[in-house]
Amino acid sequence: MAKPVILCVDDERVILESLRTQLKTAFGEQYLYETAESADEAMELIDELQDDSADVIVIVSDWLMPKVRGDEFLIRVHKKFPKVVKVMLTGQADEAAIQRAVDEANLHRCLYKPWHSDELVETIKSGLTPS
Repeated sequence: MAKPVILCVDDERVILESLRTQLKTAFGEQYLYETAESADEAMELIDELQDDSADVIVIVSDWLMPKVRGDEFLIRVHKKFPKVVKVMLTGQADEAAIQRAVDEANLHRCLYKPWHSDELVETIKSGLTPS
């Protein structure tokens, strides 16, 4: 059985590398850490991982991305994979977009750039803890 996956989606490679480093430091070899630079690339990757029997358990997605915004992407994911913990990372999402993600994608939390590593780790831990 493949390890569970934490997927980070952002159109800035430096953000993705930072997220991967922080998550790997916090969680070590417990998870696989995947990245995608767009919503379309992320959806393809999720499908590939499913084909390989790897479950995406957390998605950390930027809001402001070309073509598909983070709230729209997370809503698409939620329709296909409702159990995935969804976190939006943003420097500029408007309140309506955040509320839409909460209502339609069961958004776990919204973090604001620049985020703190501790806040990111606690958000993921709280999302994975059964309520």
